[in-house]
Amino acid sequence: MSSHPAKPVGIKFWSSGAVTLFVLMWIGLAFTVARFTKGIGFISNLSDAWPWGWWVAVDVEARVALSAGGFTTAALGYVLGRRYYASVIRPALLIATLGYTSMVLGLVIDVGRPWALYNPLIHPQPNSLLFEVAMCVMCYLTVLYTEFLPVLIERFSPRFVFLKILERFLQKVMWIFIVLGVVLSCMHQSSLGGLALPAPSKINPLWYTPLLPLLFLSSAIAVGFPMVIFERVLMAKWLRLKPEMEVLSRLSRFIVFLLGIYMVLKIGDLIYRGAYTHLLDGTPQSICFLVEVIFGVIVPWCLFLLPQMRRTKWGIFIPSCLVILGVLMNRINVFIVGVTPPYGEKHYFPSIGEFATSLGLLAGIVFVYRIATIYLPVISIHAQEKRP
Repeated sequence: MSSHPAKPVGIKFWSSGAVTLFVLMWIGLAFTVARFTKGIGFISNLSDAWPWGWWVAVDVEARVALSAGGFTTAALGYVLGRRYYASVIRPALLIATLGYTSMVLGLVIDVGRPWALYNPLIHPQPNSLLFEVAMCVMCYLTVLYTEFLPVLIERFSPRFVFLKILERFLQKVMWIFIVLGVVLSCMHQSSLGGLALPAPSKINPLWYTPLLPLLFLSSAIAVGFPMVIFERVLMAKWLRLKPEMEVLSRLSRFIVFLLGIYMVLKIGDLIYRGAYTHLLDGTPQSICFLVEVIFGVIVPWCLFLLPQMRRTKWGIFIPSCLVILGVLMNRINVFIVGVTPPYGEKHYFPSIGEFATSLGLLAGIVFVYRIATIYLPVISIHAQEKRP
């Protein structure tokens, strides 16, 4: 999968950070056990008026969007042939695989009857957006595991001869999975925005638009490379490496174009629909929208425009964080802040149990990422040669 040779980082696994993640995972697991033994209402503030809350907005919508680095880097490195960026593909692919896996686990917690999740396979509903999302995510998760399989083969092939045969087979067909992964990602990223289209009377005009599928897709593409930069800078520090600034700096140039497209679509749609008149209402919704667009789109786009910012580690890390927070806030705004159900007696706010399970899943992603990078050939040898 990568033209850059990689090897396990090979440092001591347990650290204060790893112990903290382990504790957070167990706390999340405790609330998950309570959810399945006491019922979903025992640990959440969900109700008939608010069936979709924190778990859908963050653990499904936002987590899928923030896992877009897998297909954006694959498209850049393999579909467009930019092999210079191959060293960041494996880490991005690992984050995407873990992100989608945790999303499915979060969906099992959120769904009222998780034992019936197989129903889309035997009772297809071609006219349903939920059916399309379910099948795309299911297929894409299979594609992700297949794309990550060469990493496992590279690690264990000396012990098992049959893995070498599998490796030769995958080398011939892997291009199919790469193209399929890009196509499936574009399909379900846009469909996740379409899930809000049947509720025009419930969603604030600042966010409700027929272009929601396009906005969700363009924002997911725009956040892909910032997520790669965010992951590489943080994990380089955690794994005692130096980030590959020459690669990340060049990668940040694409963000100007991709984030610019999203910004034009977002602001242009707002002006075209005349919804900009709601910006100065002084309501919590208008304030949240302004914060999302100004600090999550416009400010980081302006920062990425500056060549001197793109040459430094913090110059690309800080605006990348702003883009990530902007996309996260957008999903929360669309599915929580901007929603006013007609029969809701009080506004919804997530419970401690919802926060705890979500944080436990996030801790699990980082925990498994540390395991994979320490014991599997994920990080390129070139990056490890720069270890301080």
